[in-house]
Amino acid sequence: MNKLRKGDQVIVTTGRDKGKRGTISLRVDDDHVVVDGVNVAKKHVKPNPLKGTTGGVVDKTMPIHQSNVAIFNPATSKADRVGIKLLADGKKVRVFKSSGDEIKA
Repeated sequence: MNKLRKGDQVIVTTGRDKGKRGTISLRVDDDHVVVDGVNVAKKHVKPNPLKGTTGGVVDKTMPIHQSNVAIFNPATSKADRVGIKLLADGKKVRVFKSSGDEIKA
């Protein structure tokens, strides 16, 4: 079970964008996520007349390792860790480690 999922609010804990908050928009693989507005790079794009795209320099959001982000806890307004709790009916749910509250997805 992935502790970080698409749509989660996260805070960047290390690196150039430390302290920025954003939403996970894509899981690239098991270890990397794409967070909106974080790790933005300039990319040079060639024009493609067949697709109707113009060339130039565009901003592209690049993947970041999931160890460099932490889930945002709205109750404390801080970064938090994620734990897995087993319910009585056998279902697994994600909870905040600091308070034990269930994470609403």
